[in-house]
Amino acid sequence: MRVGVLTGGGDCPGLNAVIRAVVRKGEMHYGDELIGFVDGWRGVIEGDTMPLDAEKCAGILALGGTILGTSRTNPYKVEGGAQKCLATLASKGVDALVAIGGDDTLGVASKLSAEGVAVVGVPKTIDNDLSATEVTFGFHTAVQIATEAIDRLLTTSESHGRVIVCEVMGRHAGWIATYAGIAGGATDVLIPEEPFDVEEVCRNVKSRRSRGRTGCVVVVAEGATPKQGSFSVVSGEVDQFGHVRLGGIANQLAEEIEKRTGFETRATVLGHIQRGGTPTAFDRVLATRFGIAAIDAVHDGGAGMMVALQADRVVRAPLSAGVGEPKLVAHQFYEEVAKPFFG
Repeated sequence: MRVGVLTGGGDCPGLNAVIRAVVRKGEMHYGDELIGFVDGWRGVIEGDTMPLDAEKCAGILALGGTILGTSRTNPYKVEGGAQKCLATLASKGVDALVAIGGDDTLGVASKLSAEGVAVVGVPKTIDNDLSATEVTFGFHTAVQIATEAIDRLLTTSESHGRVIVCEVMGRHAGWIATYAGIAGGATDVLIPEEPFDVEEVCRNVKSRRSRGRTGCVVVVAEGATPKQGSFSVVSGEVDQFGHVRLGGIANQLAEEIEKRTGFETRATVLGHIQRGGTPTAFDRVLATRFGIAAIDAVHDGGAGMMVALQADRVVRAPLSAGVGEPKLVAHQFYEEVAKPFFG
């Protein structure tokens, strides 16, 4: 078979491990010819491809980013985009397509599947908010990076007697903030699922300082909002999937904390540091398992499905299952595991 591969949406540690697994097993076990579409769905629209083989994928297991490039192109927001995708796949002789991405990329894959494209999805998001799978590759790497940052921020916070607000990724789901906040011993963790009371945050900061612990790090997800109204600074710009570009909650919150407590407060935004660099061992293995499962699905009737991790087994779920309601941090988990350590 001739199998196409693409990576869409934000880059994520482990993408290259998936590509490597698809290519190696596809070529060596099934005798497939693999081609990569450059920059996600843009490459499919424009017919921009690159050859993929085991030799080209040698050494990319630990490499961050994606050798195929990525973009947030939405064929259904480009005039004639979907038809151009179908024409490209036909002209390139592509028998099946492996789409690696989050809810936006897999949403496009689901629509193309309904139009007759043999497509298999691989879930990818550091936010860990795809509902069909228990965990996505890249999440553990992002949490590890954020935890190490909190550890470092805590020592400088203690040295200077400052409060530091650390902003991490998480538009709709606060998995990174929650896990990293727990692991790093944060003073407070603020997530999109739980609108926060600024006064309560300040009380937690004062409580920690009153016990002689001068180091205070408040972890906030980029999509978190206070009960009385959002502090988020947005540009007003949206991408082709309608997502507003977030950013700035940490700076606004730092100003509020300093004003209300009198403690010097600084903000640190981790941003794309969480996306880049080498994946952890866990994410390399999970990405490899997903890649192997995806090419297997191509060959045994798994078109229209996505691979997913459930109870430590890689299974298949309909593409539509991964692009429905996002998987959010449960209120009970937040209350029972994270909140007892605030303050």
